[in-house]
Amino acid sequence: MSYNILGINPGHNGSACLVADGELVYYLEEERLSRLKYDGNPFRVMIDIMSKYHVDELVIVGTHPNHPVLDWTMEDTFTGLVRKYNPNVKTTILGHEHHLTHAACAFYNSGFTKAVAVIVDGAGTYKDISMNEEGSVKAKGCETESVWQCEYPANFSVLHKVFGDNFQQRMVNDKFDVGNSVTIVKAYEAVTNYLGFSFLEAGKTMGLAPYGKENNNIPQLFKDNRASKDIFIPEYPRGAYIDVQSNPIFQRNRDPKNFHHNFNEVLDIEKDLAYKIQKETQEKVGDLIEQAINVTKINQVVLAGGYGLNCVANYYLQKRFPNVQLYCEPISHDGGTAIGGAKLTWHGNNNDKTIRKQMSLYYGPKYSEEQLKQSILQVKDKFNTYQGNPKAVAELLNEGNIVTLFQGSSEAGPRALGNRSILYNATDPNGKEFVNKVKGREWFRPFAGTILEEDVNEWFDLAGMDSSPFMMYAIDVKQNKIPSITHVDDTCRIQTVNKDQNKNYYNIINEFKKLTGVPIVFNTSFNLAGEPLVETVNDAINVLLNSDIKYLYLPEIKLILEKK
Repeated sequence: MSYNILGINPGHNGSACLVADGELVYYLEEERLSRLKYDGNPFRVMIDIMSKYHVDELVIVGTHPNHPVLDWTMEDTFTGLVRKYNPNVKTTILGHEHHLTHAACAFYNSGFTKAVAVIVDGAGTYKDISMNEEGSVKAKGCETESVWQCEYPANFSVLHKVFGDNFQQRMVNDKFDVGNSVTIVKAYEAVTNYLGFSFLEAGKTMGLAPYGKENNNIPQLFKDNRASKDIFIPEYPRGAYIDVQSNPIFQRNRDPKNFHHNFNEVLDIEKDLAYKIQKETQEKVGDLIEQAINVTKINQVVLAGGYGLNCVANYYLQKRFPNVQLYCEPISHDGGTAIGGAKLTWHGNNNDKTIRKQMSLYYGPKYSEEQLKQSILQVKDKFNTYQGNPKAVAELLNEGNIVTLFQGSSEAGPRALGNRSILYNATDPNGKEFVNKVKGREWFRPFAGTILEEDVNEWFDLAGMDSSPFMMYAIDVKQNKIPSITHVDDTCRIQTVNKDQNKNYYNIINEFKKLTGVPIVFNTSFNLAGEPLVETVNDAINVLLNSDIKYLYLPEIKLILEKK
């Protein structure tokens, strides 16, 4: 019998995973089951895992070493829950090593034998730190950036770490010359907050950035390798803010929250500020990577932490370092730390040097054909059903229809990769506006696409990469034939797919290619604005019932549902 480790991340992007003898076999974020965006208490996912697998060890990650206690057991709530299934379960707590678990997740998934891990995060472990070399002055601080040297089986040595606090104190600084006043992600969050979004919606700032331009009236955001104290006001660990009072250029005569509702009421200053923060932060991350390579002489780099999901920056880094092997972890947000904690524990306890490169992200629960059919029977009065196949789906797309795709295990991380996807015709010049309206998204937000792997170099500049299976890069578009997924800066966040990765999805795109000559489909996440990705077929049906989307394709039972 295998040794099974249940890893959990309590906190935003709450998640749980199961690692069996070092292999990841299950991963899901709590929001997919609770339907509460960013839900931080992964109890439902834990129960789902324990109902299917035995659990030998529980690994709790997070940003704090202590967790809530059950009065009647004197144990943390998570251990208490697991002991109902296995009274002898072992518990390991890694709450004091948030960035380490980010680094472990990226390193073990990268396929590298050794690497330098660069973690660029909003707020990691929050704990007491010394404000001077003697350790006589104490304050609270949280990790924001760190650099690690990584080797098997579980050798992670920290080379550099920045702790953010109200004193902006850098704690570990051997051979690195990088600033830390507000730090990279906090500066990005400050701009995101200024635009009227939450700190977890930084992707919207990234989407707006290409609409802006260089504006010489906006002060420099980073000075002497530090976020400018003239612009940013730190408030750790929760955030940072733009000093609007001291900078009249940022003052507005309207509530920034209107930004959510009046999408066309975006000021030039907001567009230009988004452009500037994107440009300067990705340069700072590049500088940090450059120093990490120079210090370690290691040419394999893994990137994780919240900033690792910035696909614009990732492509910039790929082009900046053409001779570096760069791996951007697709589960870079805090959800991935559950995987990092579980794998770190396995490799460390077993001296396991086995390399397990991440080849897929389909790790969610599996649903039987019977379960799918039963869900459909419950809504038979609201849908017409008919036999479906990839050719029929391609024809619907070519006719200008939105088609949703539900199959297999759900994707780990925030990207829809063909198992929980909304599909459309990438050649429609009005496609972006149309689908944004249907989903209730902001007008400026771009969409992604999926292309047959064998055709990718004809349509996109991969900047030296062989493929892009996890949709982690906003890549330069070579042809002007796909306007609905080509952003204003002529880039597209692209996913490549082959038959081995996802046969059903590949066949749909291949049939669309036969009809149109275009080996690409428009692909966005199967949800409506503000909702998590759908997990169950009931969730999928609810999206159709609450939107103008008419079609759902279920390849495993060869059915297409059409809303009446």
